[in-house]
Amino acid sequence: MKTTNSKTLKRITRHRRIRAKVVGTADRPRLSIYRSNRVIYAQLIDDDRGVTLVSGNDAGELAKRALEKKIKRVVFDRGGFIYTGRIKEFAEAARKAGLEF
Repeated sequence: MKTTNSKTLKRITRHRRIRAKVVGTADRPRLSIYRSNRVIYAQLIDDDRGVTLVSGNDAGELAKRALEKKIKRVVFDRGGFIYTGRIKEFAEAARKAGLEF
């Protein structure tokens, strides 16, 4: 039987609470973040169609691809992670690269 540690369960609970309120559309897709120990993965998701529009693991690269597809405004989904450290840096870099939250 596999057990999940309490830290992961707390993050999943926070993520579910966030996802109940944050929804991405074609006009304003959801910028979903996942932070592993090494890398931050990000996707722009249209929840209406259930489609990933853009993905990447660098904020500048992601913003560049999004702007090429004429996506400027997004909804930020921090994935249950606390808004500090690498998550905050990623969000600020995405804003600086041209995305509007």
